[in-house]
Amino acid sequence: MEHRTRQVHPALRPYVGDLVGYASYGYPPELHRGLPSRFMTIVITLDEPLGVAWPGLPVDKYDALAGGLHSTAVHIGQTDSRAGVQVSLTPPAARELLGLPPGQLASIVVGLDEVFGRSAHELTEQLREEPSWDRRFDLIERLLLEQLGQRNAGTAQPEVGWAWRRLCASRGAIGIQELATEVGWSRRHLTDRFTRELGLAPKVAARVLRFERVTRHLRQHPRTRLADLSAAAGYADQAHLTREFQAIAGCSPRQWMTEELPNLQDFTPAEARVSKV
Repeated sequence: MEHRTRQVHPALRPYVGDLVGYASYGYPPELHRGLPSRFMTIVITLDEPLGVAWPGLPVDKYDALAGGLHSTAVHIGQTDSRAGVQVSLTPPAARELLGLPPGQLASIVVGLDEVFGRSAHELTEQLREEPSWDRRFDLIERLLLEQLGQRNAGTAQPEVGWAWRRLCASRGAIGIQELATEVGWSRRHLTDRFTRELGLAPKVAARVLRFERVTRHLRQHPRTRLADLSAAAGYADQAHLTREFQAIAGCSPRQWMTEELPNLQDFTPAEARVSKV
């Protein structure tokens, strides 16, 4: 297994996590769960198309894809793809780099050509022809820098951006009523505006962020006692955490760790420095 990362150009850091390249020299797992997090995702394969499906739905295959924020795992499998590049985007990147509000991509996966047009196909071909990881990263970075500031998708309400950053900073621990009070809106108004912009209600976003905290910790410290982690992350008890895993990932914490750690596409991207939504 090969795994390469590189920090992006400073101008992109409010919007993009590390660039990550991966290559496996064994057969890909039958099923990989793409877990929800605070990041949107771009994946560009370097060999075969990648199979992606929401639970219970047919598999679609993509040479390159973009996916928005989501609250349940997406299934990745039924594919011979062993190599690719993954880019994690903060919600502000949707308007700044993709030219659309992040809510338009929430809980869906689309071909990257639906976002970047012909440039997506050209980039995919260039990446497959280039043997150097550094050169591949250069090509992706150049495209993103070209897109920066070129899209006219408007701006989000600053209160929504502030609420998102506050949720991220608290890792989902702040109550939604408290958040609404801090913003100066009613809870209903905050929920409406937040959901319209990001595609997830603030309560759902908080749930994702708490879950992200747990999975991030387990990737780095897989021997942690689940009872201790449950308490630290704000769950009522270990049973509560297990129920959240079943609801979000479709399996227990132990099953997820056994089947998917380490996994090529389960990495912890560098947290981009978000200045606005």
